[in-house]
Amino acid sequence: MNILKSLLLIVLIVCFVSCSKSSSDSEEDTTISEIDKKANLLATGDSANDILSNENFDKIVIEIAYVTGFKPTESAMTQFMDYLKEHTFKTDIKLVYKELSSPVEDELTLQEIADLETKNRTAYNSGSTLAIYIYFADAPAEGDDLEGGLVTLGAVYRNTSMIIHEVTVKQLAARSNSISVADVETTTLNHEFGHLFGLVDLGTDMVNDHESQSEDSDGALVGDNHCNQIGCLMRAELLFGGSSGKSIRANSIAQYEAGMKAGCALSGNSVLKLLQHTTAKSNAAVVSLDPECILDIRANGGR
Repeated sequence: MNILKSLLLIVLIVCFVSCSKSSSDSEEDTTISEIDKKANLLATGDSANDILSNENFDKIVIEIAYVTGFKPTESAMTQFMDYLKEHTFKTDIKLVYKELSSPVEDELTLQEIADLETKNRTAYNSGSTLAIYIYFADAPAEGDDLEGGLVTLGAVYRNTSMIIHEVTVKQLAARSNSISVADVETTTLNHEFGHLFGLVDLGTDMVNDHESQSEDSDGALVGDNHCNQIGCLMRAELLFGGSSGKSIRANSIAQYEAGMKAGCALSGNSVLKLLQHTTAKSNAAVVSLDPECILDIRANGGR
């Protein structure tokens, strides 16, 4: 009888230990499976060195989320990849496409775009892989005026987050006989990613001062995080037909940001100006970084 009781006690102890271990393992697995998103929710330019160098991350995965019918052109993505390999030390760069249904919105604010990212984004930093998220939308930016030429093509709003208003890209390209959709896509992608590189003075310090200035709401000239070198990809010439045009653009940007600050909201006029300037000099509509921006990139770990 005592032997039977002893055996029963041993069985109960083994079961208890086994259950405890199983519970502990389950909790550990849950902890491991939870994604730490904090490193992907920083300010524009905060991951500049991580993108440019291989010190902390030697691989990049770029999640290309696009609304059905608004997938970026293959040509633009090829040129975009070439641009990344030209200016960073990353040799392992992977594009992951994710088709999404339309959010069915007439216009989008940055906050709405960020909310869509929270809902749809799956790629986050993991181990030695840095993750970027780019959303190609079927809706224009809040406050756009296509007829007046005051439109936003794209924006960066976090250290690894970008929006391309693909519907506006297509509409803008359709207005030109010499500029294609791929041209506008490439220029917009490369310009906005330049800000993720930390240009101009957004996480990557300037070796020499080459930041352009524009008027703030009080009429004072302040740095605008763009380049002042003619022909540079990071130049943003806001040609809005005088002060009234600038005021209208400022109002539209205020509507677009609506409480969430963009590192850059690239205007359609800026891109057309850049592309027209480039195509006037050659047949290829490829806008490049100027020597000052390249110098900044190299000083922060890039090529």
